Amino acid sequence: MEIERINDHTVKFYISYLDIEERGFDREEIWYNRERSEELFWEMMDEVHQEEEFLVEGPLWIQVQALDKGLEVLVTKAQLSKDGQKFELPVPDEKVKDLPVDEHIEDMLDHHFRKSDDDDEGYEGDLEFLLTFKDFEDIISLSKRTNLDAINTKLYSFEGKYYLFAEFPEDFFEEDDIDNMLSILLEYGQETSTTIHRIVEYGKLIIEENVFEHLRKHFK
Repeated sequence: MEIERINDHTVKFYISYLDIEERGFDREEIWYNRERSEELFWEMMDEVHQEEEFLVEGPLWIQVQALDKGLEVLVTKAQLSKDGQKFELPVPDEKVKDLPVDEHIEDMLDHHFRKSDDDDEGYEGDLEFLLTFKDFEDIISLSKRTNLDAINTKLYSFEGKYYLFAEFPEDFFEEDDIDNMLSILLEYGQETSTTIHRIVEYGKLIIEENVFEHLRKHFK
């Protein structure tokens, strides 16, 4: 895979169909199987992170160009505008205006990594976060913090790490409450680029619900 770092916020990489197949993916399934295309994407992003130290955090804008022998992918991290009201693309227009986007794979990636303009308008739904912890003791310590039991939680293990899925029902929490609780969660864990779909499929479910309450019962 060929990787080009454009700036602090944007990276472009090219992967051939042969490389895709050598990674265990069928050329056809990346167009029509959403979960497999997502798995391939994050596998490529892990490689980008290792080679270019490109840390994925927050919303991403993804553009994919299907070439004769492979895919060219442009990934840009969004930034809040100066007034803090909306996300902006921190990349010059000339860098992206000539990149046609293949609609099939864009639709698949869109579903998980960004909302369309239509979705943004009047969008309602629960806020979901996935955090990773290197040490189980950190999760135990977190469980002893107050006012977190109202969060819908699940705990998983995957590849030697622990993953906490946290869901904030929109009709139950105010925005300030979510900000405060999320800041507490991030004192002990960190956000991850791994998706909950991958964790559910390949990880092990440790605690199905009420993670903090469950841990307090077993770890005084």
